[in-house]
Amino acid sequence: MEPLRLGFFTEIYRPVVNGVVASVEALADGLRSRGHEVYCFAPHMPGSADAEGLVFRMPSLPLPTRTAYRLTLPLVSRANLNGIIKRLTTVHVHSPFVTGWMGLRYARRYGLPIVYTYHTQLEEYAHYVPFEPNATRFAATQLTRAFANQADAVVVPTPAMAARLRELGVTVRIEIVPSGIDVARFAAGRRDAALRARLGLRLGDRMLLYVGRLAKEKNVELVLRALAQTGDESLKLIVAGDGPHRHELERAASEAGVLPAIRFLGAVARDELPDLYASADAFVMPSTTETQGLVLAEALAAGAFIIAADAPQNRDVLGDAACIVQPTAHAFAEALAAIPAEAGEHPARARRADTFSIAHQTDRMQALYESLRRPARIA
Repeated sequence: MEPLRLGFFTEIYRPVVNGVVASVEALADGLRSRGHEVYCFAPHMPGSADAEGLVFRMPSLPLPTRTAYRLTLPLVSRANLNGIIKRLTTVHVHSPFVTGWMGLRYARRYGLPIVYTYHTQLEEYAHYVPFEPNATRFAATQLTRAFANQADAVVVPTPAMAARLRELGVTVRIEIVPSGIDVARFAAGRRDAALRARLGLRLGDRMLLYVGRLAKEKNVELVLRALAQTGDESLKLIVAGDGPHRHELERAASEAGVLPAIRFLGAVARDELPDLYASADAFVMPSTTETQGLVLAEALAAGAFIIAADAPQNRDVLGDAACIVQPTAHAFAEALAAIPAEAGEHPARARRADTFSIAHQTDRMQALYESLRRPARIA
């Protein structure tokens, strides 16, 4: 098989750590391990160099909101244009914003196939825009449909998101390819009594774990209300992650009387996560706005007992390997009260986790790229 030359255009990249960045990196690493060339075009971020190996940075400006995203200035050097972009076999965009339209423009200019990965339900982020929410949600759905329909293929991580795009009026080819994780790395996580002690847990305490960005759409308040309803002082919530909603969550926890039962860790290095998942008595997922939720796959691989809010995409990821409940404080409180004393081995979790391997993601994406490959242009 002739190696592919792929251009990834993304609105956010390292040093930011989130699900989109992790998914893009995992796919790039998987493809490079097969001998393919992957070049990443991303905005300059505070703390990043202008050129980092196969990552090329474009100028950017800060946005007027509390977000790690930047306003990309669509400027690519002539050397990168002639030496890289013109030689690509496929353009793969990971955003319907500036970098996505850049990728689309180059694909059309040079006769290249274009793939778009639908990472985010934009309409669920309307609260970040200072306009009327319903109008913002409508504009977000219009943008998603208009952009997706210009691609040769759209990639979604779950069947629920394929159905969602069809509802929005997307008519082009849709491929379901789960975002990949390093399954072996997370499966190597071990329950660590010393780690639990460092987190402030005592003998007899039960550790709840939330991993993710602290933002309104993540619905972490649901867990706080559930914790308050249980009245169980043995339940301790460990929050691994940071974000614009942290102060609001701390205030909500204080008002609910559960702040002493919560430990906010801030951002946690990825190499610390496997033992953190494995040391928890339950991993909690209150969000219903993900397209997949990489943390669910990570928790499955680590063998964690999972309590997740009922949403089609969460069911797609978890199957019968988790406790899925209605997204209400009462339902979560009942689930917290029923956490098993010993989670034990659960073969269904390992089986589900294997479907999210980087190898599986790479196989599916490689086949998609090959199906879209066009004859080489004659110079």
